Amino acid sequence: MSETFAPILSGLNAGSVVPYLGAGALAGVVDPASGRAMPADSDSLILAMNNGQPMAPKLMYEFPRAAMNVELKRGRGAITRFLDATYRDTTWSASTLHTWLAGRRLPYVIDANRDTLLQQGYAGTPHVLIVGVARISAKAYRFKLYQSDGASYREVEPDAVDVSLPVLFKPLGTPLPESNYIASDADFVDYITELMGGFAIPPFVKRMRQGKKYLLLGMRLTRDTERMVLSDIVFGHAGGWALIPDATDKEKRFLDKLGFELIAADTADLLAAVEGRAELEAA
Repeated sequence: MSETFAPILSGLNAGSVVPYLGAGALAGVVDPASGRAMPADSDSLILAMNNGQPMAPKLMYEFPRAAMNVELKRGRGAITRFLDATYRDTTWSASTLHTWLAGRRLPYVIDANRDTLLQQGYAGTPHVLIVGVARISAKAYRFKLYQSDGASYREVEPDAVDVSLPVLFKPLGTPLPESNYIASDADFVDYITELMGGFAIPPFVKRMRQGKKYLLLGMRLTRDTERMVLSDIVFGHAGGWALIPDATDKEKRFLDKLGFELIAADTADLLAAVEGRAELEAA
């Protein structure tokens, strides 16, 4: 298995491989006070949003659909308050994967989760943060840009970004430095439309991503929403790898179409390979 990961780790070191984090990357993250796992995948988010109770089967299909139902009944603010309480106002345990990634100071990381663990890992290090936004009329862009000096964020315009800094892209949002989320069906329709039109990716990222390979970590692709967001974010990619231990036929076909190599492993296997490689180098 360590030989399988060798080109991936070399590419990460060289900056030619871009990690793309899905919900599975948050496996093992808990609230230390209660032991409750961080809700990250579709089912766990729906249950958390509905006080631990399942919703109607048609709403349980996907979190954006359930969030749309809540938005229609209680307003868009209800979704923001839930996500803020989940990801901003709850203290979560550290994640080995996020700590490892942040420590490498990679030039570009895509985190398709709404938590702040990776941002916490970047604390103290100047970096650029891209946050996906939807349903705004003030600007044509569907992103906000922030630049951190290692202590605090300030919003910047695309032509004022220091492109030499590491870039953290949060397409589905984050509560920090301000709450912006892609959550409901209406959010995704707007965001994906603008992704397809090129208005949800900053120009400097379009240049930076040319020739990159991608490493999908904890990313399942059984739903159209995840596949459509991924396809447009990695548009013009040069292939990559997907760590999925039990991929479905649909996922295999999609990955093959995009030129990804499927590896029947998970993030724990990758970290074990990293640990083994470090031990060899230290010997």
